[in-house]
Order: sequence, then structure tokens, then C-alpha cells
Amino acid sequence: MARNTHTASTKKPQAVRPVRPVRRPEVRLPPLAPFGPGGLESEGDYDGLEFRDLDLSAQEGRGARFMDCGLYGVALDETRLGRARFIDSVLDGVRGVGTDLAEATLRDVEVVDARLGGAQLHASSWERVLVRGGKIDYLNLRRARLKDVVFEGCVLAEPDFGGARLERVEFRDCVLRRADFSAATMVDVDLRTVAELDIARGVDRLAGSVISPSQLLELAPAFAAQIGVRVESPGD
Repeated sequence: MARNTHTASTKKPQAVRPVRPVRRPEVRLPPLAPFGPGGLESEGDYDGLEFRDLDLSAQEGRGARFMDCGLYGVALDETRLGRARFIDSVLDGVRGVGTDLAEATLRDVEVVDARLGGAQLHASSWERVLVRGGKIDYLNLRRARLKDVVFEGCVLAEPDFGGARLERVEFRDCVLRRADFSAATMVDVDLRTVAELDIARGVDRLAGSVISPSQLLELAPAFAAQIGVRVESPGD
């Protein structure tokens, strides 16, 4: 009698692709000329200028272009900078509430020790951006596009990434408090060194990110709730 010599085929586990590293900005500003008297202008063109310790609150700069500029200790309360472009620039110690940067473009930009509240950056485009230090409350990044972005040593309180696309984004030694990732898309997003990871909504959108084993344990109840699993002790 013939014997069945068929054996189940074995498949080699696929190699896990490492997270692609973020390309950080390399901003080297030329000697800057001080920004002269007057305020911002819509569609203004600012090249090689230093804005230092200025109050630009409630000014109108929609569609303005900032190339090779340094903004130091500038107040931006209710400043309207929708569709503005920041290229090869540094924003150091900027502060403000309700700053409007909707649909703005940030490329090769460093944001250092910012103190912002309710900044509107929905539908904005970020490429090679470093956000280091500072505290940003209620950051609106809905439908934004972030590529090669690092958040380092900063506090993000209730940031809204709803519908945003994050590609090669690293959160390093920072605090993410009550973050909203609803409908977000992630590719090579590194969350492993986040000091505090608190996700209010969108835990199901973490596909494409990498977390640490300890973070997995912390997020386990949220993951279980997402797929409808009840976690109870025997006898409960």
C-alpha cells in the first residue's frame, strides 16, 4: 500500500524591514539682515532676514515666503500666515495663541523651544522639519502631510493628527498627551522612545508605526477594546 509521504511545507518567516531613518534638516543660515520697520504683508517675500524679539501678533502674512530667515523670540498671537512658506529657516522661541498656519509649507525648518497654543496647521505640508523642545497645546495637524519630521524633547498636549499622513516621522523623548490619530496613515513612524504615550483616539491607525514592548503592554487595553475583546479576571 502506498504511503502518503506528503509533509506540510514550511515557510520561512519574512524578514522584518527596519524602520527607515528620518532625514533631518540641515539649516545653515547666512548672515542675516534685520527686518526693517513695518509689519508683515500678504504674499510678502522675506529672504535672509532676522526677526528678533518682535511682536507680530494679529498681523496679516498670508501666502508670504520666508527663505533663509531666523525668527527669534517672536510673538505670533492670532497672526495669519495661512499658505505661508518657510524654507531653510529657524523659528527659535516663537510664542503665540491661535496662530493660523493652515496649508503652510515647512521645508528644511527647525522649530526650537516654541510655546504655542491652538496653532492651526491643518492641511499643511512638512518636509525635513525638526521640532525640538518647547510645548505646543492643541496642535491642529488634521489632513497635514509630514515627511522626514522629528519631534524631539517637546510636549505635545492634545495634538490632532486626524486624517494626516506621517511618513518617516520620529517622536524622540517627547510627550504625546491625548493624541488623536483618527483616520491617520503611518509609514515608518517611530514611537519607541516617547516618554509619555497617551492616545485618545485612533489607536487602530498605528499600523505602519513601531512601538516598544513596554508601550505594547500599556496600549494592550486599548487594542483589546478596539477589536471587541473583554479583559476580565476569573470570577468577575
